[in-house]
Amino acid sequence: MDFPETIAIFPLPNVVLFPEVDLPLHIFEPRYREMVRDAMDGDRLIGMVLLKGDRREDPSGGAAVYPVGCVGRIEKFEQLEDGRSNLVLRGKRRFEISDEVAGKAYRRAHVRWAPIPSTETDETIREQLRVCVVGLLERAGKQGPEQIWERLPDEWSKLVNLLAFGLPLKEVEKMALLECTGCGARAERMIEILEFRLAEHDSRQKGGGGSGESWH
Repeated sequence: MDFPETIAIFPLPNVVLFPEVDLPLHIFEPRYREMVRDAMDGDRLIGMVLLKGDRREDPSGGAAVYPVGCVGRIEKFEQLEDGRSNLVLRGKRRFEISDEVAGKAYRRAHVRWAPIPSTETDETIREQLRVCVVGLLERAGKQGPEQIWERLPDEWSKLVNLLAFGLPLKEVEKMALLECTGCGARAERMIEILEFRLAEHDSRQKGGGGSGESWH
């Protein structure tokens, strides 16, 4: 599909969207109701961006955001009687904000679209990622971590993006993953993050301080 030069941007403090991932949203604030109405009347696209700094800042008041985001397309939409709505946004493509555009209650921006990356699979990286994810699940006390892995998508890009979105990582770590230019680079960066987490957890366990570790 063709992507426009200007899109609505939806800043949130705790969401980093990735291509090929579904994001359920509940829309209730007036400015975002307007944003969704405009999107539904047009190309159904909304750009998700992560807020920087203090999460108490008002997302509509010009608070700083990370320049790299992911646009999603509204795939499911439910209008509620009181004006609120539920929708599912499916991640489509990365972008970088050039500058913001005034004129609406919600924020809009001129964007540069990232090239569509190669989805070629590197089996060595896939195996390293499997070991890290299974190790993370084991340390989190999940039952049947190998079976959980087997239920994940086999398609390389969907697998990498789903893990980047769904694993219990810090928002800044997820942003670092989104900024990667391809699935291979994203997977390699994820492996680095997970290996550090696993080593940190094992070190705390050996030192007797593992009971305070939080695994979601």
